Amino acid sequence: GEGRGVRGEEHRKEEERRMLSARGLWRGQAVARAAAAAAAPRAYAWGARSLSSSTKPPTAVVMMNMGGPSTQEEVHPFLKRLFTDRQIMQLPAQDYLGSFIAFRRSPKIKEQYAEIGGGSPIRRWTEEQGKMMVEYLDKHNPETAPHKAYLSFRYASPLTEEAVAEMKADGVTRAIAFSQFPQWSCTTSGSSMNEMWRVLAEQGITNDIKWSLIDRWHSHPAFIAALAGRVVEGLKQFDEQDRHKVVFLFSAHSLPMRRVNAGDPYPQEVGATVGRVMEKLKGMGYQNRYSLCWQSKVGPLPWLGPKTQEAMKMLRGQGLTHFMAIPVAFTTDHVETLYEIDIEFGEEAHEMGAVFKRSPSFNDDAAFGAALGQISSEHLKEGTLCSDQYSLNCAGCVSPDKCRQIANPISPYARMKDMMAA
Repeated sequence: GEGRGVRGEEHRKEEERRMLSARGLWRGQAVARAAAAAAAPRAYAWGARSLSSSTKPPTAVVMMNMGGPSTQEEVHPFLKRLFTDRQIMQLPAQDYLGSFIAFRRSPKIKEQYAEIGGGSPIRRWTEEQGKMMVEYLDKHNPETAPHKAYLSFRYASPLTEEAVAEMKADGVTRAIAFSQFPQWSCTTSGSSMNEMWRVLAEQGITNDIKWSLIDRWHSHPAFIAALAGRVVEGLKQFDEQDRHKVVFLFSAHSLPMRRVNAGDPYPQEVGATVGRVMEKLKGMGYQNRYSLCWQSKVGPLPWLGPKTQEAMKMLRGQGLTHFMAIPVAFTTDHVETLYEIDIEFGEEAHEMGAVFKRSPSFNDDAAFGAALGQISSEHLKEGTLCSDQYSLNCAGCVSPDKCRQIANPISPYARMKDMMAA
């Protein structure tokens, strides 16, 4: 009995060493991939390209996103802006409690960014995408040329104030607010647009620029085709004989259930994207099974589920062995892909004996750059103001006087609630 106990203890220690070795190997591979991406040469110097020999001010395409801290020093300010924004979450004594949460989380988040190269690559990749989009627009929409992409990040530089100052200096009179979140959520696209209208009013230039919106594009054929292309590229990481066994885990940033129950359309728009992508892949001959999952939950309150890693664990318990995470609501790499999926989920997959990969993010993908160009080109040619759904506030809207406004629209606009009250 004692011999069996010793052998059992040795076996347990050997298993622990094996798991730690596997985790170390996986983490090392993931960090190496992140470092390689961070070191990739930039295709151009942002802002160095001449807009035009004409004195005509550019048509502005404002690429709105949350952004990410480019350096360790930017982590705490980024988190403070995030946790004190009542449009993304509502906390008691929010200025105080949000600041406290940001202070407490900063050291951990700094460690995560350190493992992916020191900061978020979201600005660099968004700049690359803006360049591709503008090249498409200048070619296909000469009547509105020259075009210029302006980055407007909600919580990191370049902030909305910086984008507005640059547009003002350029003499912009026509702009498109182009949310870089394909699926609408009041916590992301809504917060970004409300902030733009606030800054314009604060700087006294609300009436200087005519605006239209690309507020959602979750089912646009060009976007669907580009995302399907990323899935196909990702499958190449698996042995050919195993590709049919791969379960697709479409992974999107989760949302507090309080926002879901208030009527935020984000969950159904993400689901619509997944359905269209799977239809596209089926037409290309792929028959893989799939699941829609959610990641990046923060805090103790209920959020939309299932969590991506928990879904994988449950499916592994059913005997499934091959999984590929597909970022369905992210347009570039950042900490949620490079750290959370690649490192954290990758380690968990190795521990449960699963084969796990991630489909590549769009980043500098030419098909995605063309998709952004096509979406904005059609928007300009058709004279679209916004989507039909934009004028409808959520049933449980937390800012009914602020949400779904458009500053100085290119054509008459009224929210549904205002039309009914008139």
